[in-house]
Amino acid sequence: MAYISVRNLWQEYGDKIVLERISLDVEERSFCAIAGPSGCGKSTFLRLLMAQIQPSRGTIEIDGAPLPREPGPDRGVVFQRYSVFPHLTVLGNVVLGLELERAPWSGRLFGRARRRAEEEASHYLEAVGLVAARGLHPHALSGGMQQRLSIAQALIRKPKVLLLDEPFGAPDPGTKASIHDLVLRLWEETGMTIFLVTHDLGEAFKLGTRVLVFDKARHDPQAPERYGATLTYDLPLKRGHGSAAERTELESIDQPPARDRPPNVIPRPLAFQPT
Repeated sequence: MAYISVRNLWQEYGDKIVLERISLDVEERSFCAIAGPSGCGKSTFLRLLMAQIQPSRGTIEIDGAPLPREPGPDRGVVFQRYSVFPHLTVLGNVVLGLELERAPWSGRLFGRARRRAEEEASHYLEAVGLVAARGLHPHALSGGMQQRLSIAQALIRKPKVLLLDEPFGAPDPGTKASIHDLVLRLWEETGMTIFLVTHDLGEAFKLGTRVLVFDKARHDPQAPERYGATLTYDLPLKRGHGSAAERTELESIDQPPARDRPPNVIPRPLAFQPT
């Protein structure tokens, strides 16, 4: 049985259809990279997985049960903009997740409970390479360090699913490569299921075990909001084997743009078989 099951998912806002007819099964420990043009509903799909919004139609199940109707600690999220608290130290930013869990009324831990939480937080700071900066405030950190801090914040509650909404867009190429390596290592160590939204196909093929491409398969020039994006490509990958060739074929395949396709036409699947 699939770990995450999505069936006939639609998201509509009034007359505007953002997503339509999304159905897929995702195995546990998958790393799904979601690509597609701007405005095709990639981030909306993550918000649906997070339960920040509710689908207009369709269902989402996790581990055989309906997705809860509100966000929970089983689903961590890292945004493109750093979600750190400027008034807290690096250590305090990570400890906060445990304080809110273990002391929901006061949001503070003291004594032995505080020391235990700091030990747990230090473990994650070490994992992301920030243990030496534990006493600094976010303004003293580089952009890449703040993004690593956001990752530690998301991991402290030990989520089973990690949602990454274009988190690697801001860092410079060298910092981005190191964060890629960090995320892959943490994914392999923790066994999480990860969904990554990205505009970078190279990033998608480097990190993902599966690339999901969202795009509009139908278009009405007279009513552009009448149709939403759907899942047009679903590519299983073996990381490190043929990624460049697969990316080239995806980029060069002779499909007409979505606006030029007749209604109800979905692009044909790729002919190659990933090795």
